[in-house]
Amino acid sequence: MSEVIDNKSPSTQTLKLNGLFAFKEGMATIYNEQGEAVPVTVLRYEPWFVSQIKTNAEDGYEAVQLACEPKKAKNSNKAEQGHLKSAGFENGARFVKELRQSLSEDLVVGAQVSIDSLAKGDIVKITSKSKGKGFAGVMKRWNFAGGPGSHGSKFHRRPGSSGNRTWPGRVMPGKKFPGHLGNESVTVKNVEIVGVISAENVLMVRGPIPGARNTLVKLVRE
Repeated sequence: MSEVIDNKSPSTQTLKLNGLFAFKEGMATIYNEQGEAVPVTVLRYEPWFVSQIKTNAEDGYEAVQLACEPKKAKNSNKAEQGHLKSAGFENGARFVKELRQSLSEDLVVGAQVSIDSLAKGDIVKITSKSKGKGFAGVMKRWNFAGGPGSHGSKFHRRPGSSGNRTWPGRVMPGKKFPGHLGNESVTVKNVEIVGVISAENVLMVRGPIPGARNTLVKLVRE
């Protein structure tokens, strides 16, 4: 559900949604009320604005489209300029994402999403892109045991047999081989929000989350 909160001027509304998008800054340690050290990932929140409201009637599903960080004019085409004009963007935006959720009558294009959409103690599902690690062998990529390390085995870090007999005479789909490791979308469930500092646009979640610094992170309340 969405909720309109404290709009000091009638032209700018601030919304609470069912989730947020933020950028990973790194990890830190805080101490809870019991004096225990808690490892946290610090997320930086940038202003996001509603750029489109998707409905069942027009789009086949309900969602809120959000935009963040204006582009330069030279990097924007006319299509995105026209699409984001009603949201207050002179040109395009670097990030345009969606949050699927039920809609309310208070949703309006151009409204800013509040960092207070999430609060301390909320449990969220986090989705982000993991670090890319390039080409990797089967031991690093799939945790294969490898072969003997001595006595001339010549089978130290190789993947081993990959084929079949005369029938079916081919490598079956899904066989684990060397290849590109990382740089893929990863979702982590049941992550706790341990702090929200609205004045500094900072969120803190318990534990590590996938991705490098400045990775875009999607947080959805479960």
